Amino acid sequence: MYAFLIPLLAGFGFNAASAFTAAFSRRWGERRGRLVTAVLRNVLGIPVWVIGLMWAVRTASPALFTRSTAADAAGWLLLGLGSLVQVLALVALRRRAAVPSTRDTLEQRGPYARLRHPIYAGLLLQFAAIVLVRPTQAVALACALGVGWVLLQAKLEELDLLQRLPAYREYMARVPRFLPRFRPS
Repeated sequence: MYAFLIPLLAGFGFNAASAFTAAFSRRWGERRGRLVTAVLRNVLGIPVWVIGLMWAVRTASPALFTRSTAADAAGWLLLGLGSLVQVLALVALRRRAAVPSTRDTLEQRGPYARLRHPIYAGLLLQFAAIVLVRPTQAVALACALGVGWVLLQAKLEELDLLQRLPAYREYMARVPRFLPRFRPS
């Protein structure tokens, strides 16, 4: 019943390992460091954990609560909002999202003016959405693990970004991680 945990956790692990671009580049050079990061994230990480999540959704498991039209509507709304935030963030980052480099510049426009990790903020919304739309124990477990992984991944990436981008420390002090401030700073 919980076999979906194998690809889910493996994908999260590969993705977490992709957060060491600076270390990979120091050890193997800029070009190979970028390649290692890209393979860990885009080939072994994201696709593998997505397979695990899809498997969890398809796994027969006891319901957490009875589905309702309101829960479905809220879930689809959160899924759309999370996806929109991610698309805007990916457009702002362009190639840097898929193939980070020690030569990257700090993005501070668009969603990055309000959040340090808009891609992960969108993913957190999507995890909540999936539980609302498919409220089973297997899905809740997969999404809870996903939330834990997002929190860890953001921390690991920030350690890497502090090494690669000198201005990141000031940016961290000014811009919140996942929840935007709507009052002037």
